[in-house]
Amino acid sequence: MYNIAGLWRGRNIRFPEVPGLRPTPSRVRETLFNWLGQDIPGVQCLDLFAGSGALGFEALSRGAARVVMVERQAATAKCLRENAQRLGATGAEVIVAEALQWLRRDNQRFDLVFLDPPFAGPELEQALALIRDRLNPGGMVYCESSEGVSESPFWSEFRSSRAGRVTYQLLKPERGPV
Repeated sequence: MYNIAGLWRGRNIRFPEVPGLRPTPSRVRETLFNWLGQDIPGVQCLDLFAGSGALGFEALSRGAARVVMVERQAATAKCLRENAQRLGATGAEVIVAEALQWLRRDNQRFDLVFLDPPFAGPELEQALALIRDRLNPGGMVYCESSEGVSESPFWSEFRSSRAGRVTYQLLKPERGPV
């Protein structure tokens, strides 16, 4: 279980024990939302590798209008739906799909994207390559990884920090050619 801040302060979200599921720790979420200015009213978010949904529910609790949560495991997605119902999170939309496949076929645009894929694979780089043109003007991407996103002509680092074995960053797109 994890506590949420904002409107649902002190409420818990539940999630199944699944190998590789790493909910974003509360102090990391607190830092992220401090970077974003605490409240994010009206923002359209994508939680691409939703897992526990901690980032998406935190965004909704702080005023986001909508969070699309993409999760490949049906049991985990079911838990996300149950948490949304229990919290009264009407802005939560849970989609059962493989994240990168969904991203390739969907054309929605977002103000804020959360990318917290499995650390061992190439999903972070692949998602960053696909997500850039899906951001609204002024949009940003939050990433969690073991090493961090390295220098890129397509992304600039707005903020970053490290907690234990996790590097977390807030990125802005560079508006050069795609």
